[in-house]
Amino acid sequence: MANVDVSVQTGEQPAAPPNHPNTCPSCHSHYRDDELEAALWVCAHCGHHFPMRASSRIDYLADPGSFVEEATDLHSEDPLGFFDLRPYTERIAEAELSTGLSDAMVIGQATLDGRGCELAVMDFKFMGGSMGSVVGEKFSRACDSAAERGVPLISVTSSGGARMQEGILALMQLPKTVCAVEDLHDAGQPLLSVMAHPTTGGVLASFATLGDVLLAEPGALMSFAGPRVVQQITREKLPEDFGLAEQNLRFGNIDAIVPRPELRDKLSTLLRLFDAPI
Repeated sequence: MANVDVSVQTGEQPAAPPNHPNTCPSCHSHYRDDELEAALWVCAHCGHHFPMRASSRIDYLADPGSFVEEATDLHSEDPLGFFDLRPYTERIAEAELSTGLSDAMVIGQATLDGRGCELAVMDFKFMGGSMGSVVGEKFSRACDSAAERGVPLISVTSSGGARMQEGILALMQLPKTVCAVEDLHDAGQPLLSVMAHPTTGGVLASFATLGDVLLAEPGALMSFAGPRVVQQITREKLPEDFGLAEQNLRFGNIDAIVPRPELRDKLSTLLRLFDAPI
């Protein structure tokens, strides 16, 4: 007996999942804030890593009550009088109000499992984690503090690159932060670099990739330009994992991909190894 095709063709497509910050873009699972916070903002079903605020990362990495924030007096200014659709000063004020931060990086002293360290943690929610004069200055001060106290520096990056509203002043933060890392190394202290999604542009091209150990979260985009821009320029089809942490690991650009729930233990082990007598 011949098979009869009874399928019905339709032009209708399945409805897109709701565009909600607590909805997983990979498996469309939805969570409450407290559920995500308890899971370190990682999807329990597929392992997707949601963006994590700087304050939450610091609470996760630092021993309770050990973090002492530094350089709290630094705030971005508008040296170029920059204006696109809105004045730069207005964008800064909006970012400060929405995030409660003074800029896209938080630095300070801390301990991790009882071992001293310096933390420099970026927050993508503050103007895309862009690096302007304040971020460069904060990172440089974090390097100085770590060198003076004789402790390692742990950086967690999440950035779209240099802040265009500050022009050449933002680009000058690349050599500034590179020199700060060199001073840290001259003092005999390591930089442990953790790259979260996304770490791109000038941040990737400067201090983020100068760590003695380079770690990345799963699925983190780590390329100077995003895949859409590269594909438009080269007019070539790119691999699906272009610029992701997995491709960078395969090419030997990073040392390991560490899921967020395992990151604290991994950093604790590294601090212990760097503290061991030679």
